[in-house]
Amino acid sequence: MKKIFANGTDEKNFLAELKKRAGETDKKVTEIVSDIIENVRNNGDRAIKEYTEKFDGKLPEYYEVPREVINDALTEADTDFVTALLNAQENIADFHNRQKEQGFIAPKENGVILGQVVRGLERVGLYVPGGTAAYPSSVLMNAIPAKIAGVKEIIMVTPPLKDGTPNKDILVAAAICGVDRIFLAGGAQAVAGLAYGTESIPKCDKIVGPGNIFVATAKKLLYGTVDIDMIAGPSEILVIADDSAKPEFVAADLMSQAEHDVLASSILITTSENLAEKTVAEIDRQKEYLSRREIIEKSLENYGAVIIAESREKCVEFANEIAPEHLEVLMENPLELLGSIKNAGSVFFGNYASEPLGDYFAGPNHVLPTSGTARFFSPLGVASFTKRMSYTYYTKQALETAKDDIVLIAEREGLTAHANAIKVRFGE
Repeated sequence: MKKIFANGTDEKNFLAELKKRAGETDKKVTEIVSDIIENVRNNGDRAIKEYTEKFDGKLPEYYEVPREVINDALTEADTDFVTALLNAQENIADFHNRQKEQGFIAPKENGVILGQVVRGLERVGLYVPGGTAAYPSSVLMNAIPAKIAGVKEIIMVTPPLKDGTPNKDILVAAAICGVDRIFLAGGAQAVAGLAYGTESIPKCDKIVGPGNIFVATAKKLLYGTVDIDMIAGPSEILVIADDSAKPEFVAADLMSQAEHDVLASSILITTSENLAEKTVAEIDRQKEYLSRREIIEKSLENYGAVIIAESREKCVEFANEIAPEHLEVLMENPLELLGSIKNAGSVFFGNYASEPLGDYFAGPNHVLPTSGTARFFSPLGVASFTKRMSYTYYTKQALETAKDDIVLIAEREGLTAHANAIKVRFGE
């Protein structure tokens, strides 16, 4: 890992290099995905099945997973695994239930009635990676807030395994969360199916869930035809720490994100050079027994850093500039810094709020803004699955009181038909 002493220049140069890793989508990938989307739009299920056979090895036994297969997966699953998912579900549901937004009605004395209605989306598509990159935790994090928001129907797509069967862990999570229908299809073709609808797959209002570059590109290209959760970049963690932090904890947490991807970024900013040195030594020690060691090493070499800062305030200032997906605060009295932290997807305070706690169990959502977008974007939540509709009722007398102001503004903008629509109601 790079060792940088913050001087106002070196750390900013590193940050500039870091931002380049997200980059623009490869033009060749965009061309491939565009062709796939157009094929699915024109040929529906047939196109999706052809791509499934081409990319996944063989057609699955069934296109839509029968309900009894989903139920059997839950019944036959390891009880400890099911219990762990149920415990996580309870925490996630408790947190997201607190996010529910109420509509309002605001009647006024002059007879005017204003208000807002908040409704869940009608139908949401959930993309879930399959094979060795299957994450049942992502099913929980996407489906639970959708159900709480009042989404009527969740349609899940997930690639089949090489033998044509569904991933059982994914089915278990889907059964627990109340996913309504599951189709064995993956890649850009499945995303296009959710966006446009096919003979079998219902057209969705929004698509959520992680995926590879082809899935992410498809979501980006289809935005506008359908809503999406976000354009997610490589995973990232920033740890700000002082002498009170334990180097073995810091090292473990940095590597927990580095193992995601060779493009993942893991950064430590600390006021203690002693902690920095011990953390690097701990990384060297711990990585020896981790299964994804090669990925971790490449990630830390290219996008990892240990930055020595002069004060807690400088650590927070840099954190706000990076706007990381995950931020850990391992400092004395860490909650004192809450008011100073402006930009982060999710923040973890203290030595025992390790980031994987948030990935699986604590309750806050793990679908988070990346690549600095936490400056203006929020984690996935109940609001992500709702829409708001405003409404207005005016009496003639109330409109007459406002008439002259409306006409003046409309005519100043040169929109005489707007002004006319008001004046005509009063014989003008």
